[in-house]
Amino acid sequence: MYARRRHWYFAMMGTCIGLFVLAWAVVRLFSVPAAVAMCLVAMVIPPVAAIVANRHGPDDRWWDDPSGDPKSDEWWDELDGKRRR
Repeated sequence: MYARRRHWYFAMMGTCIGLFVLAWAVVRLFSVPAAVAMCLVAMVIPPVAAIVANRHGPDDRWWDDPSGDPKSDEWWDELDGKRRR
């Protein structure tokens, strides 16, 4: 799960860098407004990539990892409908 999010993050950031480089190395020679538009699209990608990289699935137990207190952990497991073995 983590590897998939990491791959998406690097793909999105690679696309972002590619858009910036392509916009100002090639596209600006033909159309400055198109190069600016490409940069505007590239500006939106990093925050979206950060959201994608930090998103957790419904089965991820990041919010209630075992705390070390058996009574508290048992209580949280009961609330989640999960039984300890």
